[in-house]
Amino acid sequence: MRAKSSFEYAIVRVVPRVERGECINAGVIIHCAAHDYLGARIELDEARLLAVAPDVDLESVCRHLAAIPRVCEGGPDAGPIGLLSRKERFSWLVATRSTMIQTSEVHVGLCDAPDRVLDRLLDKLVRVPRPR
Repeated sequence: MRAKSSFEYAIVRVVPRVERGECINAGVIIHCAAHDYLGARIELDEARLLAVAPDVDLESVCRHLAAIPRVCEGGPDAGPIGLLSRKERFSWLVATRSTMIQTSEVHVGLCDAPDRVLDRLLDKLVRVPRPR
C-alpha cells in the first residue's frame, strides 16, 4: 500500500454581491505535490445561484469558473498563468480576492489518490445533499 501524501484544497465560491457576503459553493481546487497533481472541478448549481441573485450575469460567472480548470491544466491555453509551475498556479488560484469568484482559505489533508479526494470533497462541500 502506498503511503498517504499531503494535499491542499480550497472551495471555489460565487459571491454575486460581495457587499452582502452571501456565497454559493461552486467547485473545489486540489493540489498534491507528491502526486504532481493540480485539479479542479466546477459544478455550479445555477438554480441556487439565481435564487440568491436573480439578476446575476450567469454567462459571465460560468465563463470565469471555466477558466479555473484550464489554469489547473496549465499550458499556453491558460494564458501566462498557465506557464507557471503547479504550485505557483495553485497559489495564484487561491489568492485572496474581493471579486465575484473567490476561494476559501486553504485546507490540508492526506490522500493516496487526489482525483478521488476531489470527488469526495465535491460531494461533501458543493453538491446539494439528496433527501434520503
